[in-house]
Amino acid sequence: MQRYDVLVIGGGHAGVEAACAAARMGARSALISFDLGAVGAMSCNPAIGGLGKGHLVREVDALDGVLGRAADAGAIHYRMLNRSKGSAVWGPRVQADRVLFKAEVQRLVQAQANLDLVEGEAAALALRGGRVAGVEFADGAILEAPRVILCTGTFLGGVLFRGEERFEGGRVGENAATRLAEQLRAAELPMARLKTGTPPRLDGRSIDWASLPEQPSDDENWTMSALSERRVNPQVFCAITRTTLEAHDVIRDNFHRSPLFSGAIDAAGPRYCPSIEDKIHRFGDRDGHQVFLEPEGLDTHLVYPNGISTSLPVDVQRAVVRSMPGLDRAEIVEPGYAVEYDHIDPRALTPDLQLRAIPGLYCAGQINGTTGYEEAAAQGLVAGLAAGGEAMGRAPPKLDRANSYIAVMVDDLTLQGVSEPYRMLTSRAEYRLRLRANNASSRLTALGIAAGCVSEERRRWYERREELRARFIAGFEREVGAKDLVDHGLKVRRDGGQKRIEEWLRHDGIDLTVLQPWIGENVDQDLELAQEMAEDAVYAPYLARQDAELQDLRASEGLALAPDFPYAQVPGLSNEMVERLSDASPPTLAAAGRVSGVTPAALAALLVHARRREAEKADSAPKAA
Repeated sequence: MQRYDVLVIGGGHAGVEAACAAARMGARSALISFDLGAVGAMSCNPAIGGLGKGHLVREVDALDGVLGRAADAGAIHYRMLNRSKGSAVWGPRVQADRVLFKAEVQRLVQAQANLDLVEGEAAALALRGGRVAGVEFADGAILEAPRVILCTGTFLGGVLFRGEERFEGGRVGENAATRLAEQLRAAELPMARLKTGTPPRLDGRSIDWASLPEQPSDDENWTMSALSERRVNPQVFCAITRTTLEAHDVIRDNFHRSPLFSGAIDAAGPRYCPSIEDKIHRFGDRDGHQVFLEPEGLDTHLVYPNGISTSLPVDVQRAVVRSMPGLDRAEIVEPGYAVEYDHIDPRALTPDLQLRAIPGLYCAGQINGTTGYEEAAAQGLVAGLAAGGEAMGRAPPKLDRANSYIAVMVDDLTLQGVSEPYRMLTSRAEYRLRLRANNASSRLTALGIAAGCVSEERRRWYERREELRARFIAGFEREVGAKDLVDHGLKVRRDGGQKRIEEWLRHDGIDLTVLQPWIGENVDQDLELAQEMAEDAVYAPYLARQDAELQDLRASEGLALAPDFPYAQVPGLSNEMVERLSDASPPTLAAAGRVSGVTPAALAALLVHARRREAEKADSAPKAA
């Protein structure tokens, strides 16, 4: 009987990151998958990143994860979303070739030291004395381990729906984890059902591409991973079409055939990625919804119509597709479907994603009520680092809401729980000015090096980058007179005096490009680093203010809160937070921070209000004679 430090069940994005992270921490680990050939498969959208999600990809990469490198290996279309807004909310996103992406994931997994790959059906958990002891396979074999990470995706009690059809599975053509789901439910864990879906896949040869507006790949050189030196694949374009009033009428006429409205599915779906029938039901006044036609690879004709996820019957799907511009002759290769699956209430988890009721059992990915490859990968990283670190007696990198989106997500999940599949959004982060996608390595890689969870290759890359940063800093601190800038055609006041370059960067119309002659270093040596530093200079006053707020908050955690503290009078607190705080009646600000659902922003508001009340009491107190 083999024994491991960490076992990971599931070869999706969460499982891959969990297994590799535990192995990088030095733990003897194994990744268990029913089909090792499917490890790293993209179940739904062939894309990585986006708004909020791109930040997670960069952070996983900064801690030496797999996702960013695999995205670049498969990327056939790069696009930076939200360019019209500040860089803090830009969203790097790539369209990936499914085959190339999966091949790179498998290459990286197979090359990972301390990691074995085990093919078989993980049917149940082996328990001993109320804690995890290993994994039991369908054939009766057992692998022993005191730590198991569940990364079952949509396979835990998964049921697929397409019109009147219903069949078990977590993905088309693959079985559900039924026995494992029954075991977890028998343990009386807090569990519920969620649902997600996928659109029909189209034959690209049947699409009238010439009639549709194109969306080309960005003509820049950025990549998802800091270790990717360049873009390696030919770039393709996506196209844009829209649903029509005709399509909406077809959908309305067939609501009764949709499992969403017939009562077959009653689980909540993702708010920010609803099915097309849900869109028509909720937004009946719209005359159309945008649909992106995204090629699935360089050597396939399959196209993913992003925006029409559906569980309608096949004949209805065909009528809807063919009512859209450019798709009047489109052929459906694989119809869309919905999948309903079990998830565990993430409030039952500790901050390292370990289940309180079953010590040694960690959960990551959609089993925790999230949606998306990126959220799954980030959770897998957290669970893998925690389990691997516990096995080796070492602490994982310390992540919090002020240094990572990963911690924002984990904090949201474990404190607030979910009522629908959770999706990362930049608006969820209070400190998003400091949490930009392009500075993830600067924020997190040093923490990874200190924890011993990054490769020698990444450590050397980071050290070279920091040497270059030191040289750039000297250039950014160089003083330049306003007169010199005016003489070079820049629009500043001639009597503006001497300022450091980092200060001039805060002026409208002045950027890194125009100031490069005075920096003294060739910023093209690492243009991304130079741009990151320029943004740091621009945001510096705001970041300094946030730093002061953080320090003030942490220094004030012992501030007493009276039993009758008027939470309803605190500006910015939601009704739910007021109710929870009133019920809990925390004695101090620190205790308030441990109340489920109370965010750092709410604590800051509490601090301000509590201090104001103290000042008012002091002013109204009788003065000594």
